[in-house]
Amino acid sequence: MTDLPQPQRRGGRGADGLRPLEISPGATTYAEGSALIRLGETHVLCTASVDERVPRWLAGQGRGWVTAEYSMLPRATRQRTAREAVVGKQGGRTVEIQRLIGRSLRAAVDLAALGERQIVVDCDVLQADGGTRCASITGGYVALALAIHRLRSEKGVRRDPLRRAVAAVSVGVIGGVSLLDLDYAEDASADVDFNVVMTDAGAFVELQGTAERDPFDRSTLDDLLRFAGSGLAALFAAQEAAIRAAVTPPSPGRG
Repeated sequence: MTDLPQPQRRGGRGADGLRPLEISPGATTYAEGSALIRLGETHVLCTASVDERVPRWLAGQGRGWVTAEYSMLPRATRQRTAREAVVGKQGGRTVEIQRLIGRSLRAAVDLAALGERQIVVDCDVLQADGGTRCASITGGYVALALAIHRLRSEKGVRRDPLRRAVAAVSVGVIGGVSLLDLDYAEDASADVDFNVVMTDAGAFVELQGTAERDPFDRSTLDDLLRFAGSGLAALFAAQEAAIRAAVTPPSPGRG
């Protein structure tokens, strides 16, 4: 696959390049944890809210819960889409994505150490250009980590509920060439489309992959996972930097 002509990608990035990435922690005033993630033209606002109660089905079990909600603003895309609240129900895609985000973020947390409280991570897509679920997981983890840091400092949570970092990235194949971090135009024309959710220890949380046309072989899968691994390493570094910037006290100014 490496001998094939390399596609011309927007911004001049290589096949194994991420889109420009920025994670801004503390993006809102009131949430216990928040982050705005920008991955190219995909922008997602992630907030984490702490509820000192758990769902009724978890009451009395001595452990907490992490869940997620996902939505896309009406003009996040080129044409306006109606708000699901107006339509009266969530679409199947929304439900599937928010369940994925919730599963992914729970993989980062020791629910027993969290105690009987729930953290709800809201991921609102401000602008969409592919990879919104992956950006939501990556930014959602930062918001979650900041909420847990605040819990530990304000509520006396003794044992750190955070066990590991979690991030997600898309990979795919177009014209026989493996690509990292597909934008919308690339995703729409991909022969193979994959979302990879992984911990910073290199363990998989979830793999979502589809051959849109012809089936793909093991060597293609190995290529995609290798690309995903390099992209995730950069995402983990950006998460760590964002969290560190948010929780590190500013240096005293010189007189």
